Amino acid sequence: MPVKGQNRTFLLDAKRLPRHVAVIMDGNGRWARKRGLPRMEGHREGMNSVRSIIRKCGELGISYLTLYAFSTENWKRPGREVRFLMQLLIQYLKKELTELDRQGVRIAMLGSRERVPTEVLGSIDQALAQTKNNRGLKLNLAFNYGGRREVLDAVEVFLKKRPRPVLSESSFASCLYTAGLPDPDLLIRTSGEMRISNFLLWQLAYAEIVVSPVLWPDFRERELLRCLREFQKRERRFGGVKSVHA
Repeated sequence: MPVKGQNRTFLLDAKRLPRHVAVIMDGNGRWARKRGLPRMEGHREGMNSVRSIIRKCGELGISYLTLYAFSTENWKRPGREVRFLMQLLIQYLKKELTELDRQGVRIAMLGSRERVPTEVLGSIDQALAQTKNNRGLKLNLAFNYGGRREVLDAVEVFLKKRPRPVLSESSFASCLYTAGLPDPDLLIRTSGEMRISNFLLWQLAYAEIVVSPVLWPDFRERELLRCLREFQKRERRFGGVKSVHA
């Protein structure tokens, strides 16, 4: 399947595209610093990359896209920056929701609702309600998300179940924020950093990881397609001896 991306054609196998792509969107601050701009401008420009990647994943027929939008650790940032990020999400949803709905995107939130301002939760809940019946790309916003927090929350949910099921991988996974979702096949991390930053600790057990040197505000369709092509070069083993192609 030839796919065009910013004046370049990529050959992708339509039968071996990842079903679920997760992205750690990193590098907004460095992008701004390199240009002598405030950090907030990096976050603002990063929203254009969000728009581009959502659209392309939908066009390719990828079923699930999970974006690491705001971590539980991000509360440690300066208050002014945190408030800006909260307002940026509100503005994004207000501006893009109609188009996302038109594209058939279904939005979900992965994370804790604690500490999140009421105004932000209202915008998220409106997006969830408006798109809940859509059948296109499922867009998971990992917002106020932390992998360790998710595991602890899942333990609490599991212990409260009556009757309590037998503990197994499947019964525990049903208590996670991602219950009902397939695990990511591909994790993309931008900006060249080699860590997963407390993201989807349970779900990434067998994901292929592609690290892109591109800072998130510069990450557009062409780099996404390059990462997908790299994914298709991999042999997925899932802990076994026999290789399994994606």
